[in-house]
Amino acid sequence: MSQYDEAKKRVALEALKYIKSDAVIGVGTGSTVNALIDVLPQVASRCQAFVASSKVTAERLKQVGCLVDSPNQHAFVDVYFDGADECDPHGRLIKGGGGAMTGERIVASMAKQFICLVDHSKLVPRLGRFPVAVEVLSMARSQVARSLLALGGDPVYRENFKTDHGNDVLDVYGLPLTDPVRIADTIERLIGVVGHGLFVDLKPAFTLVAYEDRVQTLSY
Repeated sequence: MSQYDEAKKRVALEALKYIKSDAVIGVGTGSTVNALIDVLPQVASRCQAFVASSKVTAERLKQVGCLVDSPNQHAFVDVYFDGADECDPHGRLIKGGGGAMTGERIVASMAKQFICLVDHSKLVPRLGRFPVAVEVLSMARSQVARSLLALGGDPVYRENFKTDHGNDVLDVYGLPLTDPVRIADTIERLIGVVGHGLFVDLKPAFTLVAYEDRVQTLSY
């Protein structure tokens, strides 16, 4: 196991401490979350159920013996674990590298507590190095792309990819994110947009950061 993988396992084991008996657990998507899924069998028997943000996560949870429910079966999840492509000092995130950002937003919005799990390379002083993924209806892709250009971004169609919901993804580079709340609000108002990867309203309560030799907790 590489140091990188060991760091992810370390943060995953730390996350288990926040899982209480009879809890409904929301699980996001990505490599760090996969490390969490690998250790969930240690606590799965005392959890009520798991709610997945994507089909890939649901299948992985089932493979390790976890009971997976639909989000529609629960009014809330007790705690939601997810990773990020970027995390700034205020706990604002860019997500969506795996294209599951809409499902992630849905489960995060259901959570009593959202805990982010990242390795230290994902910490940035300001959001924007990683592109913002925008899920769009296929018939609206070009129109939304023109609007994103007008915002100052450079939208690139993610070819040969469909989301779990059958939609297209535009990866938007270079958005001016000095005010990410305003940009996120503007994107949400575009007709044809289904979801996006700017998590500035759905921020985690804290972030567990994996280093080679320790786990750091960042509270906001």
